[in-house]
Amino acid sequence: MAKPTLKIGLTGGIASGKTTVCQLFAQHGITIIDADIIARELVEIDQPALAEISNLFGSQILHEDGQLNRARLHHIIFEDQKDRQQLEAILHPKIRLEITRQLAQQHNAYCIVAIPLLIEAKMCDLVDRVLVIDIKEELQINRLMARDNITATTAQTMIASQCSNEQRLSFADDIIINNQSIAPLTKQVNKLAEKYTHLANSCHDDDSHGQ
Repeated sequence: MAKPTLKIGLTGGIASGKTTVCQLFAQHGITIIDADIIARELVEIDQPALAEISNLFGSQILHEDGQLNRARLHHIIFEDQKDRQQLEAILHPKIRLEITRQLAQQHNAYCIVAIPLLIEAKMCDLVDRVLVIDIKEELQINRLMARDNITATTAQTMIASQCSNEQRLSFADDIIINNQSIAPLTKQVNKLAEKYTHLANSCHDDDSHGQ
């Protein structure tokens, strides 16, 4: 009987480099289940979740063609914690359901489940190990400012809306440090890919979520 797929939960703060790390793991032929992609698919036109969000926040969060105005929605939820929690109440159960569905179809030795709010959304039970991307906050702010063309104050507000780096690290079984260039990052991913392959080919009943 084939061993179950080892499920690695990848998380990290906003602009910590999760997409890049996923791409590096994908180069090893590893399946990536990405909560961000699932979330985007859930809010496409004619999807029930988009209708729920529109009913909650009004037509202001829609473009004229009916598509979600992500920038407007992001502005709303990062300004008001209650609004953010209401949005999460709509999306998180649906994201969890789809992740569970995709995991049931996995037959590889291991897979990466990228969930930005893995800790906050209490989804650690979906994975066998937690991999956290650690990054200096100053660098995180600079990357976020450059990526989204926002002020330092806005970037700090967005970072503060998530759990602290210390909280995230307390759940970590493995850690990637992403304070340098792509070369050392690639080296870390390659090392972990080898480690996960070894773990997947052996018994991982004693794996845990943060020690």
